[in-house]
Amino acid sequence: MDLKLAVLIDGDNIPSAYVKEMMEEIAKYGNPTIKRIYGDWTKPTLSKWKNILLENALTPIQQYGYTTGKNATDSAMIIDAMDILYSEKVNGFCLVSSDSDFTRLATRLREAGMKVFGIGEKKTPNPFIVACDKFIYIEILKYQSEENESKLTESEPPQKDNIDKITPKVIKLISATISDLADDDGWAFLGDVGNLLQKKQPNFDSRNYGFQKLTPLIKSIKKFEIEQRESPKGRFKLIYVKNKEN
Repeated sequence: MDLKLAVLIDGDNIPSAYVKEMMEEIAKYGNPTIKRIYGDWTKPTLSKWKNILLENALTPIQQYGYTTGKNATDSAMIIDAMDILYSEKVNGFCLVSSDSDFTRLATRLREAGMKVFGIGEKKTPNPFIVACDKFIYIEILKYQSEENESKLTESEPPQKDNIDKITPKVIKLISATISDLADDDGWAFLGDVGNLLQKKQPNFDSRNYGFQKLTPLIKSIKKFEIEQRESPKGRFKLIYVKNKEN
């Protein structure tokens, strides 16, 4: 069954350019039944959002900035999130912000049994990232969008400025996760590996490293073996992975 998601966007903190890509990404995880965006709509800086609100059926919530230097939007989002939680209309939340002020909110929602997805820029502080079940970087959605467009128009592919390098730390994380799940012969089912990686590190995403899926990411690292096995149902193959012996 699809998760019913409440999507709450911090309009003061998120660029408007890739909202379409964000909403498509959110749709992969559930049905966004509540979609609200918060900000002081009297400010000219939010004027870019106006057409986007209509195209994506986002409900704007007006929140005046009562004091210079203070972000009143955060308080409004947090109050609304708790109201939605107690209304029991959804079973998941998507918090779109790069602001660490939402760390405690994400933690509280998960304590209540909610699934919490986060979307923000790479500058997002780590405490907010790890407070979510899964965290997606806007820069990766931007790169994907530009890459798809370049394929359609047969133009130059986008520069890989936002693609992370596969560091020894990443390899160690994958290796340890495979070991945690391995059978007596050292093999682990790749689907289980992906799920455990997500639990250990909510912002782990093969797209961060330029790969659409986990399988090609692991194939690109010479320290792992991959094996395809027939499914008992016979309709598709199961992929298993193990650490190579030194």
